[in-house]
Amino acid sequence: MPMSRLLWALVATTLVLSCKTSSPPQQATPVETVTLLQLGDRHFSPDEFFQSYTKNRFSADSAKALSAREYFDLYTNLKLKVLAAQQEGRDTASDFKEEIASYRETLAKNYLVDKNLVEELTSEAYERLKEEVHVSHMLIAVSEFAAPADTLSAYRAAVAMRARLLEGVDFAEMAEKFSKDPTAPQNRGDLGYFTAFQMLYPFENAAYQTPVGQISEPVRTRSGYHLIKVHDRRPSRGKIQVAHLMVRLTPNATPDEIATAQKRAEEAHQRLTKGEAWEKIVGIYSDDFQSRKSNGVLPLFGTGEMVPPFEEAAFSLATVGEFSRPVRSPYGWHIIRLLQKRSMEPYATMAPALRQKVVTDSRGKVVEDATYRRLRAQYAILENPDTWAQLAKLADSSLVKGTWVAPTTPGTSVGQVLFSIEKQNYAAQSFLEYVQNRQKPRPAGSAPEVVLRSFYQDYLRARLQDYEKNNLETKYPDFRTLMNEIREGVLLSQVMEKYVWQRSLADSVGQQRLYDQNREKYRYPERALATIVSTPDTATLRQVRQSLAQSPYPLRRKGEELLFAKGQSTFTPELREKLFGLLATLVRNQEYVVEVSAYRTPDEADSVSANRLRNTVKYLTDNQIPIVRIIEKDHGSFRPVPEPDRNRRVGFQFYSRSKQDVAKAFNAELSQSSADEPVSLEEGYFSQGYDLLRGARWEVGEQTLANAGNARWIEIRRIEPARVKTFAEARGSVINDYQKVLEQQWLNSLRAQFPVKVNEPELEKLVR
Repeated sequence: MPMSRLLWALVATTLVLSCKTSSPPQQATPVETVTLLQLGDRHFSPDEFFQSYTKNRFSADSAKALSAREYFDLYTNLKLKVLAAQQEGRDTASDFKEEIASYRETLAKNYLVDKNLVEELTSEAYERLKEEVHVSHMLIAVSEFAAPADTLSAYRAAVAMRARLLEGVDFAEMAEKFSKDPTAPQNRGDLGYFTAFQMLYPFENAAYQTPVGQISEPVRTRSGYHLIKVHDRRPSRGKIQVAHLMVRLTPNATPDEIATAQKRAEEAHQRLTKGEAWEKIVGIYSDDFQSRKSNGVLPLFGTGEMVPPFEEAAFSLATVGEFSRPVRSPYGWHIIRLLQKRSMEPYATMAPALRQKVVTDSRGKVVEDATYRRLRAQYAILENPDTWAQLAKLADSSLVKGTWVAPTTPGTSVGQVLFSIEKQNYAAQSFLEYVQNRQKPRPAGSAPEVVLRSFYQDYLRARLQDYEKNNLETKYPDFRTLMNEIREGVLLSQVMEKYVWQRSLADSVGQQRLYDQNREKYRYPERALATIVSTPDTATLRQVRQSLAQSPYPLRRKGEELLFAKGQSTFTPELREKLFGLLATLVRNQEYVVEVSAYRTPDEADSVSANRLRNTVKYLTDNQIPIVRIIEKDHGSFRPVPEPDRNRRVGFQFYSRSKQDVAKAFNAELSQSSADEPVSLEEGYFSQGYDLLRGARWEVGEQTLANAGNARWIEIRRIEPARVKTFAEARGSVINDYQKVLEQQWLNSLRAQFPVKVNEPELEKLVR
């Protein structure tokens, strides 16, 4: 619905604009209210109108602002429609209240955070992303909910360990021996390089603030205390995208299996070195079935996002298209091909995504703490230590296990006030229910009293935020105004749907009557029925036309081959996975036709290729692919290829019954981004002024136009003279016009229902 999109645009815009709001404005001195507009018994002031006009005075053509007089008419109509909705009781309906509550919740979040702090953290993160830090660490584990004595003991252990390290004891040896990080026995504490957002924020802070060669003070995270040694810093290597070919190894591979896999990877590398196509070799050798479907292409990644051997080999590639020698990782052997390197984008480009990360990763705790301190300073909070002392006794080991049950015995502390916010009381019982509903098992070493205290802090914060949210309209006039606009927008959407949009669609008699009264308004100019193909150059244009010369149209796209063992025609789990990918492609693209070609080697029985073909076709038809979308070809032992294994295959070539799929296939091959479409194909009626017909002869026949950066083929099949549209052809325009008629009729009735009185002297002041 158009109004719904408008409302969300309003919400999104306000989320940006309200970032400038950081504190409640000073209350203005009350002044005598003057009426500008009266509708029935409702009064609207000049200030209300002027605020709305200032915000909304630009029409759909944003370069042209409406005059105050023009906007006043729109404003009056809007208020009349909202009054009609309110009179029907729409503003008190439960679904309306739920929708408004949803909008309010979204907008309120932006008023609860310290925008300046978010911006500081965003800027800090951006600067840190310019640099990568190489560190080792040692973990002295202690639960974040440990008793104070246990926490102190762990801290002292960390201090003592740091003292030994500063005396020259080898960090790696000590990490391997004493660190409680599960990976320490393998990596001896070495975490490699990382950058912002890849570690918990306190850990990241210490790493970036500690000089190279130095060891940090103990750093507390939820896992315990860390000692961090900084080995090196280097400029960010940015992001990289690669394709890879992987020969898989299982975790418990034997030496023979490792050697066989390496030999297979070396064989693939040799064939690539001799110039064979990357796509072909990936299809033959790669065991990464997921990426093999896209020729081994992996998503963009940066430092710390891949296993170190793979990452280092990838970043060592310098030239796009260059590929590595086989590289061993925990998953197998890889050959890596560089597709692109991308340096950091400007701050303005990255900032929106970084802001989102700042408030959702571990930095969010810093933002939440700042909000809590601000609200505590603004509101009168009285905590009841006696009630808390009684509640603390209820904490036992079941709270650590996540099985605690809140007591409900009358006359105990559960009925007492736990704290108050601005004289609004919060009972202990509500807190205990909060705990019971949110409890979960805690790490070993957690103390029940500390867990309960953590729940108390969370509960107090939550109630404090609720109190703030409930008072936003009082505290922030701009929030109040915005919520009023959203309420009116939702009401307007509902009544427009009822009185205009639905009626205009349902009243076919009214549509026909309007069409009959205004036939000459609905006309076609002189038009040509044509096909237009536009490409970047004549070579591509020639290829597209060749594809369009036969039907169904061949696409520059193939499915993943099925390679069978000698004499076999049934499907292994791996082959079924490939078939599922083929099936998914056909389901997503309903105009696709697939040519299924089966092959065998000369030493296999004649029936083997036929069986492979029959089983493949049966799989597709059993999964609801109509037989008319399948072209069957049994090539037997003809058309052999150099790779023996591939002569025992079933191959797939895609065709389509849609010309648009031809353009999509070329665009997938040629374009640099999803938004880039160098090939376009259009069919239909076009007027002489159509852009892709510029320079073309206005006559029936074929013609080719070429200039720098563009080549077009145009086939004009016929030229139709200008004429009046039929009712069916004009219906969309007729409905739009009919909506205007119905809206004006409705407004006329509303003006009779809610008499309009305008304070002309006040309006003249605004108009001038």
